[in-house]
Amino acid sequence: MNSFSYIRATAPAEAVSQVARQSEAKFVAGGTNLFDLMKESVEQPEHIIDINRLDLAKIEPLSEGGLRLGALVTNADTAWNESVERDYPLLSKAILAGASPQLRNMATNGGNPLQRTRCYYFYDLATPCNKREPGTGCSALNGFNRIHAILGTSEHCIATHPSDMCVALTALDATVNITGLHGERTIDFADLHRLPGDTPHLDNNLEYGDLITSIDLPQKQFKTNVAYLKLRDRQSYAFALVSVAVALEMDGDLIKEAHVALGGVAHKPWRDKVAEEQLNGQMATAENFRAFADSVLSGGIGYGHNTFKIELARRAIVRALTTAVTEPVA
Repeated sequence: MNSFSYIRATAPAEAVSQVARQSEAKFVAGGTNLFDLMKESVEQPEHIIDINRLDLAKIEPLSEGGLRLGALVTNADTAWNESVERDYPLLSKAILAGASPQLRNMATNGGNPLQRTRCYYFYDLATPCNKREPGTGCSALNGFNRIHAILGTSEHCIATHPSDMCVALTALDATVNITGLHGERTIDFADLHRLPGDTPHLDNNLEYGDLITSIDLPQKQFKTNVAYLKLRDRQSYAFALVSVAVALEMDGDLIKEAHVALGGVAHKPWRDKVAEEQLNGQMATAENFRAFADSVLSGGIGYGHNTFKIELARRAIVRALTTAVTEPVA
């Protein structure tokens, strides 16, 4: 691990200002991913700005309806929060499917979306990786790529985003509140992350110095017909090969509105709103679910070891939709 300076900020504006004064600076809260990356010399920040003293550790209702998740609330406290469990059970399910209890006790809502890929080659300094060193190549394309992306890939990168929480937030139409060098702004959660294109080293659309202060959940809650399915190599402490977050508004057996997001298959949580329109107004049947899955995966590309993910994702989508309809949350 390289040497670095350490600064403890006491307010969001101060934290942003401290980053602005430095080059190669990083915010840290739980540090569950950043410190691992530093130990492996994948990340080598010269300055660490500790934001744990900021007043961002609350979950509170919004005046217009909905819920605000403070960036420094831990994933565990979010998952077990009474309002989240009651009104946004999909989010609670997704968080509890991720990592381990110990990590969820440390990881924060602001840090979770910013965790980096677990691609083997990204962590292996002896191999080329465009995400780690732009222009060097993508070792996964012709290497062992079992865990890699099948949607939204490019010739420069086929890494996946590892978060479970982010898949649910994408399905729920969450928004992200940001403080940065140019003031405050809000963006749709679906626009936070990027596809690799020809700039795979850029994971998201944040600017240097941007600090996530909170995440807002909309008034529309999807309390009942929801499901989070995570398929992985072992039952706990493993990243998804494929995950599916489903939120449905039902009228009997009729689907009034469908939100479906996938994890483990792309550089960002994957949601196809055009395909969702095919489900809206349709009966909740296996045939309609299969047609939807085929549409979502129509652009899927396998790279050898991960080609099985296309069929796995197809079956997972159908299963998750079926679960959301037949096993509603009480």
